[in-house]
Amino acid sequence: MEINLIRKNNKFNFEASNITGQTVELDAKPEIGGEGQGFRPMEMLLVGLGGCSGIDMVNVLTKQKEPLIDIKIKINANRKTEDTPPIFDVINIHFDLFGDLNVQKVERALALTFEKYCSVSNILERSATINFSFAIHEPALVEKEIN
Repeated sequence: MEINLIRKNNKFNFEASNITGQTVELDAKPEIGGEGQGFRPMEMLLVGLGGCSGIDMVNVLTKQKEPLIDIKIKINANRKTEDTPPIFDVINIHFDLFGDLNVQKVERALALTFEKYCSVSNILERSATINFSFAIHEPALVEKEIN
């Protein structure tokens, strides 16, 4: 795995790229001169957690043949501001799942995601408590327009 970063201005704005050419911009917080040109590095850790756990959830639910239509993930995190560096101490991640899903299979998928598969959560849980929750929403009926 290789990531390259280039500085985009004379401040704190960087562009990160992977070997396939995907990019993301990063910037510092405004208090030290950041200009809001990208994600802050600690936000990127949460993006990684959401992406990793989301991919694992979709993968496990698909293998369980659960009819997942959509998934939305919301993450809130607290940092130990009295410490230097101020690392996360509590991370709450909530999954809104859409489809006619079996509760026990969703619970099993969450357990597998956080206990076995998601390497990002495995790293973060060494310094933070990760709490996860979910809600299952039945899919809205979509009426097809007939011409």
